[in-house]
Formats: sequence, structure tokens, C-alpha cells
Amino acid sequence: MPFDGLNPAQLKAVQTLSGPLLVLAGAGTGKTRVVTYRIANLIRHKTAPSRILAVTFTNRAAAEMQERIGGLLGRRGKDKPLVSTFHAYCVQILRRQIQLLGFPPKFVIYDRGDQESVARSVLRELRVPGESLRPSDVLHQIGQWKTHAVSPREASAKAQTDQEHLAAMAFRRYQQTLKNRGAVDFDDLLLYTVELFRKSPAALEEEAGRFSHLLVDEYQDTNDSQYRIVKALASRHRNLCVVGDDDQSIYGWRGAEVQHILGFQRDWPDATVVRLEENYRSTAEILDMANRLIAFNKKRHPKVLRATRSGGQVPRIEQPKDETAEAKAVVADISRLTRSHDWEHRDFAILFRTNEQPRAFETELRKADVPYVLIGGQSFFDRKEVRDVLAYLRVVASPDDEISLLRIINTPPRGIGSKTVERLLAEAVRRGVPVWEMLQQVEQGKLAVGDAARRGVAGLCSLVNHFRTQMKREDLVGSARQLLTEIDYEGELRRLYPQSNESEARWAAVEEVINALGAFQSQSQRPTLAGFLDEMTLGGDDFDNKREKQLKRNAVVLLTLHSAKGLEFPHVYMVGMEEGLLPHHRSEESETIDEERRLCYVGVTRAQERLTLSMALTRMKWGRPKETLPSRFLFELIGKADNPLILAAKAPGTTPSSGKTGRKSTGAEATRQSGGRRTKR
Repeated sequence: MPFDGLNPAQLKAVQTLSGPLLVLAGAGTGKTRVVTYRIANLIRHKTAPSRILAVTFTNRAAAEMQERIGGLLGRRGKDKPLVSTFHAYCVQILRRQIQLLGFPPKFVIYDRGDQESVARSVLRELRVPGESLRPSDVLHQIGQWKTHAVSPREASAKAQTDQEHLAAMAFRRYQQTLKNRGAVDFDDLLLYTVELFRKSPAALEEEAGRFSHLLVDEYQDTNDSQYRIVKALASRHRNLCVVGDDDQSIYGWRGAEVQHILGFQRDWPDATVVRLEENYRSTAEILDMANRLIAFNKKRHPKVLRATRSGGQVPRIEQPKDETAEAKAVVADISRLTRSHDWEHRDFAILFRTNEQPRAFETELRKADVPYVLIGGQSFFDRKEVRDVLAYLRVVASPDDEISLLRIINTPPRGIGSKTVERLLAEAVRRGVPVWEMLQQVEQGKLAVGDAARRGVAGLCSLVNHFRTQMKREDLVGSARQLLTEIDYEGELRRLYPQSNESEARWAAVEEVINALGAFQSQSQRPTLAGFLDEMTLGGDDFDNKREKQLKRNAVVLLTLHSAKGLEFPHVYMVGMEEGLLPHHRSEESETIDEERRLCYVGVTRAQERLTLSMALTRMKWGRPKETLPSRFLFELIGKADNPLILAAKAPGTTPSSGKTGRKSTGAEATRQSGGRRTKR
């Protein structure tokens, strides 16, 4: 297998085939290429493909890696490396082993809607008033504990405030409720894998023994549970390769621990370390700024990005008078460049720190008739019609899934009113049995309800039992389409949404679920309904592919700095470069400021050809213009971090609206030093 085109550092990573290996892959340095070449090289050196496990964070990244490996090897055989997300791989482990923790092998994976329903019922049982603790608050706290591998018992010991003590009580009941229903949530997939390995050395030995090589992509994004799983799986063979960049660790708010990549050599003292520093994306001028900025973070692996492309435009700093002028200036610049040069709208990205910032830009883009896409918005899986269809399929796969059963019990209406549902629930609780068993009691005439409800229950039981049998023996897609016809779900959408455009759009979303089922069926050797539902729950926004479709449009891209990671654009505008926005006003401690700096660094390194940084001299706060402080990162980027305004920005209690120093003269000075220009006003 030729290694043409690999630079010396990439080649070293590809040819280091045993022992612990840390690949520090800076932005734009060809990380994915190194990972795939290394896997192909392992196979070339007689490692059986099935003995290689590669783990990453998104289905899209896993699919891309698998495709590239196949392209390098040119093989069509069944023996392939396992490339998976953390969560999907943990599902495989738990399907084999979870009975050791007291769960059925056919456990159900609850999504966010299911979790909120359970959390709401738990808070009701604890008699916690809604204003004291909302279901979303409980789930956030539980999620924080789970990402740090904290059990309900440990949570009670760690709780300090009254709210945390209530959340700890809810955590215990929440976990027990899920277990009673044979269900787990997304975080449990990691947490229970950690618990399994701790409780059962035999299970750990069996799972770790399946592979002789483990590769982990984006290692800087691992949380505590993922870190423990990796360490447990690799401790025997020690052939662990982790790839990542501590300078791009920006997900601390969701549990990622940058210390995992910073402390890799402490965990594995004999590790080989390879630094990928040749950047193939950005110009030298852009990288000079990026290197100056990130050097202010002291807790990092030292590395300096080197451009393979010399020169380029000096990044500009613009200072419009307010956020409206900022948006006008950016849109005018985009319009000018697309008219007078060979640039397309898709070549431009506007990056912002908070979800509120794009409003002004959307307004100006519409006025200028410039096409744009805003990355984000409602997830495909949050749509009512998608949740309804998946709930039907979940009930067919597992009638004891009460969240799904209660969702579709009278959808479309079949005569089972809310009072009947309440009675069935109360009776199920009193007898300690699933609601599905109570429905069967009604169907068999052993529990009396009204005539309309009895007919509705009988029809639902018959429907579920029929398709449970059919989907085990017949085509999944054909059966699912027949199920939708039986319940006349298209008619239900027309009834709920009389306007044809909306009902058609919602029916198109239902069709997309069936399309996904068809794709799963064609790509799986043994397709099952349960397997499809697992993939849907784990796939999340990857299945939706909304972002991928948006990025293919010829339109200006608006997205947050967090969403921009992994992307690149010829022209990048980083807007709102002000204290309080970037760094965000909630980031006061040194470690969170470091993460904000990494976030700024990620934004800068998205730019290939041209980078514009802008700050509004005033910004509206509750309807009134307030003076702003330039972001401390602006001064760091241009090598003027000794500017007095840096000290003002760092002073305790200083906010954008309370700074006294004149902004305009300081901003002009920053612009001159950067080689940029001020916006004409």
C-alpha cells in the first residue's frame, strides 16, 4: 500500500503499529487520512480486520472512516474493522451482557421525550412543585452525574444544595423506573457499560478480548465514562491509538474532559507521541493569528500550526457602531464578493457565539435577497409525526414500552378517552403489571370499560399482535407501510393540519422514516425491527442529515462556533467579538476562559482564504444601546495582549455595560495593529 502524499509526521503515526500512541492532530492537518491509513496498514501487516475497533463520536464520522478504509483496501469481504460511535458500540456490549445487571437483553432505549415523561412522573411521585424543579432541570443534573460516572447513591453524597438533593432523590427513582420498564437512556449506555466492567471481570475480559487494536478519534471530547471504557478495553493488549487536539476541546459543558488527552502520557508512560502540525487548510496569515491566540492557554500540548500555503490576506477587524451595522457590513461584503468574483454563496460562513445573534444577519440577508441556511433548529426526531410513527414501531417491537404505548393508545382517535387511560394506569400500578397487560385484560373481558373504549382497546391489541408476528416474518418496509394504512395516519394528518402544504410536509417526514427503514433493511445482513429502532435512537441528527443537506445548498451558512467544528469555508466572519459574548459572560474561571479561547481558536481555523473579525461598538440591552468592551481575544490575536483594555476586561465585575474606558479609540488602535480597516460610517 503506497504512502505517497503523507508528510513525515503522518507517516510516523501510520507506521507505529503497536503500543500506546498519541496523535496530536492540529486543525486541518489531515487527521482522518492518518487514522484510515493506519487501520489499512494494520491489516496489511496481518492484523485481522475483525480484531480492529475504531471509535468516534458521530455516525457520519464512522461512515466516512469505514468508506475510506474500504477504498484503501479495495476489499468486498465480510471481515471488516468495526467502526462505531461510543454509544452504538456500548449497545452491542449491553445486548450481550446487560442481563448481568438485571436488565432484559431486549431493553428499550428511551429518547429525550421518553426521559421527560419519566422525570415528570417521578417529580409528581416526590410531590415536588413544578416551580422548584422542572423535568428538564432534573434531566440536566442527572446527565451531568452520568457523564462523570456518578451513581444515584454517589449523587446523594455529592449533593450540596436543596435542589441537588431533590435531583438525587429523583435520580434514584428515575433509574428504578427505567429498570422496571426494561429501558435505558442514552447516557445509561455508557454508565452501564462502566458498571458492567466494574462488576464483572469475566464480562470485561470477554469484551476486551474481541479486539487487539483500539483507535479512538476526537479523544479530547471523551467524558469520564468514555475514558474509563477505553482504558478498560485497552489495558490488556495496550495497542491503543488516540487521535485528537487539546486545542479544540470545546465541549466541557457536556462533560468532555480535556485532561484525558493532556494526561495521556501519565496513563500510558511508554506512549509514542506524534504531532501533526502541517496545516493544509488555511493561509499563513490566518494561522499566525491562531497560533498567537492559543499560546495563551498554558495547559496544553505545545504545538505550532505551519501553513503549507504561504501568504494570504491579513485578517481584518471591523468595528461597526452597533449590531445592525455589523450585519449590514457583513452582508454588503458578501454581496460585493459574489458579484465581482468567482465566489458562490456557499463559500461564506458567519460564526457567532450565542443563538440570539443571527437575528440581525437573517434580516439583512433577506433584505439583500441573499440565500442562507441557519444550522440548527428543530430536530427531525422532535417532530410529532415522526415520534408517533416511531412510537407505533416501538410498541410493535416491545408492547411493554409504556411511554410509546401511552403516546399512540388513542392516536389516531379510537375511542379510548383520557379517563379510561387514567383508570388503566391506576390499575396497572395497583397490580404491579405493565399497562399492556391491562389492555389485554380489557380485550378478554376481564376488566370492564365503556363500549367505545373496549372496541378501541380490542382493535389496538389486534393491530399490535398482528404486526408483531408479521414483522418477524415479512418485509419490514412493506409491513410498516401497511401499518400506516391500517391506522390511516395520512388521514389523521389531514384532519389535524387542514392546510394541504403542512399536511403534505408532515407526511413527507413520515415517508422519510420509511426511507430510513428501507436503507437499514438493505444494508443489514439480518434486519430486525429492534435493530432499526436502536439505530434511530442512536442516529439522532445524523439520521436527519439536516446539516449535511443544508451545507450542500448554495447559500451563506450561519452557525454557532460549537457547530462549526469539523467544517471549513473560504470566507469566515466571526461576529460579536466582545466581552460577554466571546468569552461568554458565564465564563469567569480560568479553565472556562481557556475553553472559550479554544472556541475562538476553532472559529479562526475554519477559515481557508479570508477571515474577518467584527465587534459592535454598542449593542442593544433591553431596548437600549450599551457600550461594549472588545474581546480580550482580539488583542491576543493581534499580539497586543498587554493593552490596558485586557486588564479592564479581566477585572472582577466588569461587564460590557459597565466598562468606562472609551471604546472607539481603543478599537481603532486594535484595527490598525491588525492591518485591518474600520467600517466606514
